[in-house]
Amino acid sequence: MYKIVIAACFFLVSCGLASGESAEEVQAQIERHNSNLQEWYAAGQIDKVAAVFTKDAWQMPPNNPPLVGREAIRAYWSEAMSWGRWTFELSAQSVEVSGPMAVERGKYVLNFTPGDNAPEGMGAFEDRGNYLVHWRRETDGAWRIVADAPVSEVPRQQ
Repeated sequence: MYKIVIAACFFLVSCGLASGESAEEVQAQIERHNSNLQEWYAAGQIDKVAAVFTKDAWQMPPNNPPLVGREAIRAYWSEAMSWGRWTFELSAQSVEVSGPMAVERGKYVLNFTPGDNAPEGMGAFEDRGNYLVHWRRETDGAWRIVADAPVSEVPRQQ
């Protein structure tokens, strides 16, 4: 009997009945998150940015070690905001949904304008490329980022 109960529980979880949302609804939520993230990065509202990530999230900025955990992401971007203005354009190209998990593939453009506290030698730049974001529906019903991996298309400066 216990095997039937375990199998039934596994089936319900694997079918994603907990979320009850269509792929289109999930993509719309992710696109709203992206719109908010663009605004929050530009405004330096890092607490709001960090809240979109899970507590155990990984963000993998180019040419840096991964930022592991929401607090590491918050600390990194809090410091980076003191260097100047960061603006992102995020464009979801596709979102694949499976139960409480989703994978977003998209394109980004990043512009940085240095301020007075920018590290020496850090000038203005534009980066553009592609990204994969792994999203998870949390127990509070919110979709949050588990892993964020941008991949630049801009050749490295020699």
